[in-house]
Amino acid sequence: MLKEYRTIKEVVGPLMLVEGVEGVKYDELVEIEQADGERRNGKVLEINGDKALVQLFEGSSGLQISTAKARFLGKSIELGVSEDMLGRVFDGMGRPRDNGAPVIPEKRININGQPINPVARNYPDEFIQTGISAIDGLNTLVRGQKLPVFSASGLPHAELAAQIARQAKVLNSDSKFAVVFAAVGITFEEADYFISDFRKTGAIDRTVLFMNLANDPAIERIATPRMALTAAEYLAFEKDMHVLVIITDITNYCEALREVSAARKEVPGRRGYPGYLYTDLAQIYERAGRIRGKKGSITQIPILTMPEDDKTHPIPDLTGYITEGQIILSRELYKKGIMPPIDVLPSLSRLKDKGIGANKTRKDHADTMNQLFSAYARGKEAKELSAILGEAALTEVDRKFAKFAEEFELQYVSQGFTKNRSIEETLNLGWDLLKLLPRNELKRIRDAYLEEFYDD
Repeated sequence: MLKEYRTIKEVVGPLMLVEGVEGVKYDELVEIEQADGERRNGKVLEINGDKALVQLFEGSSGLQISTAKARFLGKSIELGVSEDMLGRVFDGMGRPRDNGAPVIPEKRININGQPINPVARNYPDEFIQTGISAIDGLNTLVRGQKLPVFSASGLPHAELAAQIARQAKVLNSDSKFAVVFAAVGITFEEADYFISDFRKTGAIDRTVLFMNLANDPAIERIATPRMALTAAEYLAFEKDMHVLVIITDITNYCEALREVSAARKEVPGRRGYPGYLYTDLAQIYERAGRIRGKKGSITQIPILTMPEDDKTHPIPDLTGYITEGQIILSRELYKKGIMPPIDVLPSLSRLKDKGIGANKTRKDHADTMNQLFSAYARGKEAKELSAILGEAALTEVDRKFAKFAEEFELQYVSQGFTKNRSIEETLNLGWDLLKLLPRNELKRIRDAYLEEFYDD
């Protein structure tokens, strides 16, 4: 029999203090029942002697603490998982949001997960094709990697996220591919866009969606990514699927952490965020990867909007430390009408070398990638120089590089949000653009490849 306590002493924001408790554990679920039968849920954040600090999921407005009673349930938050989750839409706490029947769970799993033993990890080395040239050709995504997208307010990261979810697949593999999509603190319009896009294109059949809207309790945002990753771990490591987890927007998640930290009167760290922000983000990001002896894998694309377009803000800064690179969206390219506005030069995939080459993409991939980077950087420099000194100040070769940079943005980077390019198409397009340059300027490509692809 669960013991009930009528000793709720104080409520501050989303936090509630219960006194005189016995045998209560950290992270334990709590049920609060009011005199009229209304029930709310929470979890234990802190225990000090016989006092328990409880975090309420539904907020505290209208709670009558004088007549309410708290019941400690003896377990942490769990998600009921089953393969039937594919094609379904849930809220941030794992309850169906699509008017469908509740999923009959095969098992229930604690959403906080188990840390992956570093020794049991397998190195990411398989190419994932997103169909987006700026990622596949230059900042390649590898199975088991965590590759965040750094965006800014007003940039089309939602469209990019939907495109990746629709198009991503592992080449040369017969394993099943699934997408787990977690939307954290987004507007109703954005949620509607994602759901209708996935339904319209049929991508929803292989997708599990967790939707936490902006008007849902901020506390729910803290659970949403963990719900999504728990579903992903089940599909990957128990059902042998390749799972791509897309989380948008990590900034809203961190704001919710800051809100709870302020309510707890914790000493703030940088910009008011809690000092444990790094540890908390690492607990989410490090749930990606591959495990020895398991066929499945979890690849993660967290999306975050940089406040004030600032790369040194704590959220992108700490994310960059924990993850393996970043895809950066550019406001300048967006203003030029280039979609998706991926700025390839500051973007980086630290594992790209492991996922490309013969038997993975194509033997010439590494050389053409390096040459495209080099030529685009030189072309941008030439364009900047001509803006200051005039085009007459440029040499003939510099003019060709400036022309190359323009065509590279228009043809290679800009492909819209509906075009799905194979890696062959991306590599061939790269060669078409490199043919705008003199052969003797392509110093990063070995002669054998130049003879095969440049001279054909």
